[in-house]
Amino acid sequence: MENNIIKLEKVSEYNAIKGIDTQHPLISVYDNSKTKALPNHCRFHFGFYAIFLKEVRCGELKYGRNSYDYDEGTLVFVGPGQILEVNHDESYQPTGWALLFHPDLVKGTALGKLMSQYSFFSYESHEALHLSLKEQQIIKDLFSKLEYEISQAIDKHSKRIITNNIELLLNYCVRFYDRQFITRENINTDVLSKFEHFLHDYFYAETTTELGLPSVGYFANCLNLSPKYFGDLIKKETGKTAQEHIHLKLVDVAKERIFDTEKSVSQIAFELGFKYPQHFNRMFKKSTGYTPNEYRMLSN
Repeated sequence: MENNIIKLEKVSEYNAIKGIDTQHPLISVYDNSKTKALPNHCRFHFGFYAIFLKEVRCGELKYGRNSYDYDEGTLVFVGPGQILEVNHDESYQPTGWALLFHPDLVKGTALGKLMSQYSFFSYESHEALHLSLKEQQIIKDLFSKLEYEISQAIDKHSKRIITNNIELLLNYCVRFYDRQFITRENINTDVLSKFEHFLHDYFYAETTTELGLPSVGYFANCLNLSPKYFGDLIKKETGKTAQEHIHLKLVDVAKERIFDTEKSVSQIAFELGFKYPQHFNRMFKKSTGYTPNEYRMLSN
């Protein structure tokens, strides 16, 4: 079964693999200790959102480029379109909790309009959220409330109560991730330092001529981070987005090179990774208030 990709479009399909009943077609909440283990050495393509609370060390999961050996009190988020790979010992018994919900559940709701803001659904597994005991209890309480609500007969209040509780859970996760970014300040500083190093090398090692203008995704890949996590970390650490850092560096390098009068503005534009000099001229004027030629004249 190795390298098999099992497509899971419906919550009920995942429930069937885990050996649990489907009480609601669009959402499922369950205690993992009462379920079957996922098939070993398989890859699962998710068509819905999933949040897993791992309470003890429980084998290896992988998604994206990295593996993560889960320790106690870890929350992992999987979004639609992502692939989760499962590897565990034959004696492995699942523990913890899981919440699955389909995008259709939140369509037309207040939560549906906010889902794109919860960037941790695009984080990679090694960027998981590590919880304190108090934080774990908050998450478990919300899982329990959702489990109770799903077990009740559906009425006109059900959807709002369910989506409100999911939104509350996700907002707590935003808070807990903010706390994690702060408590991992040394790691974050190291990432920022490496980012500045890679950014410098990108322009001065002439990577631009090969790859064009730098992207956030390029530097996230260099740092072995997902673009969303990398972007969130940089913003929380510096107050500026990763794209703003790239833009500022680009303008600084451009200013420096414009004073080299042996090169035309068009040559400089191409060296910086621009396909069209007019795009460079427009960007430079917007940033400095001067066209490249006007800026060059300032040194004369």
